[in-house]
Amino acid sequence: MCRNIKTLHNFKPPATEEEIRASAIQFVRKLSGFNRPSKTNEAAFNHAVDEVTRVATELLDSLVTNAPPRDREVEAAKAKARTALRFRGAPAV
Repeated sequence: MCRNIKTLHNFKPPATEEEIRASAIQFVRKLSGFNRPSKTNEAAFNHAVDEVTRVATELLDSLVTNAPPRDREVEAAKAKARTALRFRGAPAV
């Protein structure tokens, strides 16, 4: 899975349409291998992004959990700490 695709379920406030679409774009980029498609493939690429956005929104709307909603700032701090541990000792570029 692409590292840039973030978990969007069970946050307060809920994921926005823009966040869902951004994840859909990353997913379609990963599948297609295109960062930006050629003019020839642009329609297919954009259609795929629209469909993935629609299905992802449908999925997020239908998921049920008993867990309390997660805080975005807390999760961001955890991710930053994981990154610091992961790259600790790595040579500076």
